[in-house]
Amino acid sequence: MAQFFQIHPVNPQPRLIRRAVEILLKGGVIVYPTDSSYALGCQLGEKSAMERIRRIRRLDDKHNFTLVCRDLSEITTYAKIDNQAFRLLKSLTPGPYTFIHHATKQVPRRLLHPKRKAIGIRVPDNEICRALLGELDQPILSSTLIMPDDEHPLTDPYDMRELLDKHVDLVIDGDFCGLEPTTVIDMTAEPPEVVRQGKGEAAPLS
Repeated sequence: MAQFFQIHPVNPQPRLIRRAVEILLKGGVIVYPTDSSYALGCQLGEKSAMERIRRIRRLDDKHNFTLVCRDLSEITTYAKIDNQAFRLLKSLTPGPYTFIHHATKQVPRRLLHPKRKAIGIRVPDNEICRALLGELDQPILSSTLIMPDDEHPLTDPYDMRELLDKHVDLVIDGDFCGLEPTTVIDMTAEPPEVVRQGKGEAAPLS
């Protein structure tokens, strides 16, 4: 049975943030808010938790997870970023963007795009998410909370608790955070290419 935390979207309660991170560190799967929609998340090194997320969403082994990071310095641990890319990321983060980069050796092989050795990375502008990342001190391995056969992410934490009660360890109610996906920018292309237009404006790329 999943735990259910109501966390303030502007001033997250430190006690609840610590308890949520304890669940992640014990191999748990959580539902948490970002600046675009709710997401499923687990600790980076937890293969079994990642497989649980795959089963919830009925994803095959070709689905690309995203590393949700707290800041640019953490991104550079997992992605190869030159000066030009760094300037672009600095102008767009935190925000509703996912960036596809060539991965460093710090990224487990099972997370990489099989042909390009690339990884999706983002820095959300959401206080609960930022508090979780600060307490965890590492990225959260994430996938948008879209149920099989649905077109849009779930938005109501009470619906999430009812649907996922036996499948996740924690549902965080952080109020409504949207249902529009992130804008995805392929930074391995030259010049960088918008491969999905979402919530984030693409104008800074022009």
